[in-house]
Amino acid sequence: MDTLTQLEAKSVYILREAYANFKNLGMLWSIGKDSTVMLWLARQAFFGHVPFPLIHVDTAFKIPEMIEYRDKLALEWNLNMVVGQNVKALEEKQTYPDGAVDRIACCGALKSEALKNTLSGKWKRWRLNHATGKYDVDSNTEPYTGVIVGVRADEEGSRSKERYFSARDEYNAWDIGDQPPEFWNQFKTDFAPGSHVRIHPLLDWTELNIWEYIERENIPTVSLYYDQGKGERYRSLGCYPCTFPIQSGATNVRQIIKELQTGKLKNIAERSGRAQDKDGGGGLEKLRRDGYM
Repeated sequence: MDTLTQLEAKSVYILREAYANFKNLGMLWSIGKDSTVMLWLARQAFFGHVPFPLIHVDTAFKIPEMIEYRDKLALEWNLNMVVGQNVKALEEKQTYPDGAVDRIACCGALKSEALKNTLSGKWKRWRLNHATGKYDVDSNTEPYTGVIVGVRADEEGSRSKERYFSARDEYNAWDIGDQPPEFWNQFKTDFAPGSHVRIHPLLDWTELNIWEYIERENIPTVSLYYDQGKGERYRSLGCYPCTFPIQSGATNVRQIIKELQTGKLKNIAERSGRAQDKDGGGGLEKLRRDGYM
């Protein structure tokens, strides 16, 4: 069995364990390459059907192509698509760069707070109506007690501290030092009442693995990952005021794989184009402790 097939089998196993053990389960879909591979794996695990909602926190600052891609795929694949948003922060301009706060505070409001309150059901959620192609207010306000996330350990330092099944408290706060050991594919799925559990099926995948799997499975990805003739492309996707492309002429998946295999990008961090990672002296880990993905 080759490496990709082994990774696929383990991820499928994790997804099925999560579905079997958590009543109100959802999957975060950021629209990026990792969470789209995770979505594909869910379809593999459940024979073409995704039996839980896909959740997207829309900051209103996503690159337009990302939203177009999200809705197109959601309709084509018949996904149960749920969207959350921090409407109050947007209305009050508690945003960057058009408001009165810095990048970290903006991420805290539009991502961490929005995610926390979307998952808990305390804030309004919108669900895709497949008949109209529009989003209607979701009548279901039940909290999601388990959430599947496309985190990879190699992507960024704080993510390397995760477990496959990682508990948060009732406020979504993450205590890095209080996590169960995971040995020999034995996973803890029984947590104290009130716990909110994040599930990470891609934890052992690398960036190269992701792109090799995208190529092998012919998974559709958003066009922003490829050079459109300007000699640059996005390597990691986020909000447009804080996400910048890298210099690269790769126009397709095979060329991206070649860049990674030859070491062309070895001195450039995968998230080097994500400006909020550099702000606040470890700001991303603080955001993640507070509930950010």
